[in-house]
Amino acid sequence: METAFFNFVNKNENKHVVYSTALISLISTSTLFLLIGLVSSNFIAAELNYANNVNFIQWMVLIIATDAIMAIPFARLRAEQKAMKFAFIKIANILVNIGVNIFFIHFCKNAYENDLANQTTSTLGSLYNPQIGIGYAFLANLIANIFSLLLLTKEFMGFTFTFDKALWLQMLKYALPLLVVGLAGMINETFDRIILKKLLPADIGMHDLGVYGACYKISILMTIFIQAFKFAAEPFFFNHAKSEDSRKLNALVMKYFVIFCSFLFLGTMMNMSWIKYFVSENYWAGLFVVPILLLANLCLGIYFNLSVWYKLTGQTRFGAYITIFGATITLLINFMFIPKYSYAASAWATLISYASMMVVSYFLSQKYYKTNYNLRSFVFFFGFALVFYFVSLIWQGHVSVFTELILNNILLAIYCWLFIKFELPNLKQLNAIS
Repeated sequence: METAFFNFVNKNENKHVVYSTALISLISTSTLFLLIGLVSSNFIAAELNYANNVNFIQWMVLIIATDAIMAIPFARLRAEQKAMKFAFIKIANILVNIGVNIFFIHFCKNAYENDLANQTTSTLGSLYNPQIGIGYAFLANLIANIFSLLLLTKEFMGFTFTFDKALWLQMLKYALPLLVVGLAGMINETFDRIILKKLLPADIGMHDLGVYGACYKISILMTIFIQAFKFAAEPFFFNHAKSEDSRKLNALVMKYFVIFCSFLFLGTMMNMSWIKYFVSENYWAGLFVVPILLLANLCLGIYFNLSVWYKLTGQTRFGAYITIFGATITLLINFMFIPKYSYAASAWATLISYASMMVVSYFLSQKYYKTNYNLRSFVFFFGFALVFYFVSLIWQGHVSVFTELILNNILLAIYCWLFIKFELPNLKQLNAIS
C-alpha cells in the first residue's frame, strides 16, 4: 500500500484524500488481523508447541499490526521529504528496542539471579520473569513500536479522515500484485535458511545454517545501503515521474547506484582479512560465499531500480510475474543442490535468482518504459571491481596480512581514482536535473 500511496499521491491533486484513504484502509485491515490473531493466539501457540507462551504470539501479532499501521505515516514523511524526522523515529525505535532488551535480559535478569542466590528481593529482580525469558525480545520490539506510534501522533491526527471508495479500489488494483511481489520476495530472501536444516542431516544442517547465517551478515553493508536507497528512491522516482527528464534522471541514478555498489563489493572483499573477525573463526570456512552474496545483493538493488518502470506505468502485475520467476529459480536450485553442496547452493541460488530477475526486468523495461541506461559505464566500473577482486586473489595467502591489506587497498584507491577522473564531473548533471 505504501507504493500505491506514492503512485496516487503524485497523480491526485487532493493529496489529503489519498493519505486518508490509504491510512484508513491499513488501520482497518490491521485491526481485523489483530482481532483474529488475538482470538486465535491459544490455537496458534499450541500448534507451534508454545502452549505455555501464548503471550509471545499475542505480542508478535501486536508488533505486526503496529508495523502495518505505521507504514503510511512513514511513507508520507518520505513523500514530503522529511528525512530527518523519518530517520529520527526509525533510529529511536532501534535504540528503544536495544535499551529495553538490555534492561530486562541483562540488568533485571542479573538482579533476579542475585536475589535467588542471596535470598533477597530487589526492585530490578522483581521485574524479571524467567518464564518469559527470551520473550523479552518480543516485548522490547512491541514497546519500541508503541514509542514510535507516539512520535507519529502528528501524522495520525490533525486532519479530517476521508475515505474515497473509488480511489481505494484503484489503489487495491495497483497494490495487490505488489503483495505477491512481497511474498515471493520473502521466499528469495529467507527460504534457503529455512530448508538448509531440513534437507541436510540434523547435525550438519544446524552447523551449516550457522556458518551460512554468519557469512550472510558480512554482506550487511551492501544490504543496509540498498535499504536506505529504497527509502529515498521510491518517493524520488514518483515525485519526478512527470518531469520531461524523468527517464534520463532514472538512468543517472542507476549509473551511480551501480558504481557505488561495485565500490562496496570491492571495499568489502579488499578488507576481508579484518572484516572476517566480525564473525567467529568457526565460521570462516564459509567465507567463500560472501562475494557471491554481495553480487546477489547488487543484482537485487539493480532490479529495484529497474522496477520503477512497472510502478510508474501501473503495470504492477509484471512485478509479480518477475518475482515469482525468481522465487521458482530459488526453490529449484535449493531443492536440487543443497543435499550435495549445502549452503554453497543457497548462495548461488540467490545470485542466479536475482540476476535473472534483473535481466528479465531490464528487457521488459525497454519494451514498456524505454530508458537509455548507460550500460558502458555499468560494465566499465563493475568490470573493474571484478577484475581487481580476482587480481587480489593472486597474492592472497602468499604474502603477510599487512602486505595483503596494503596491496588490496591500493586497488581500491585506483577504483576511486577512476571514478574521480571519469564520473565526478558528471555528477553535476544529476544535480541539475533533480
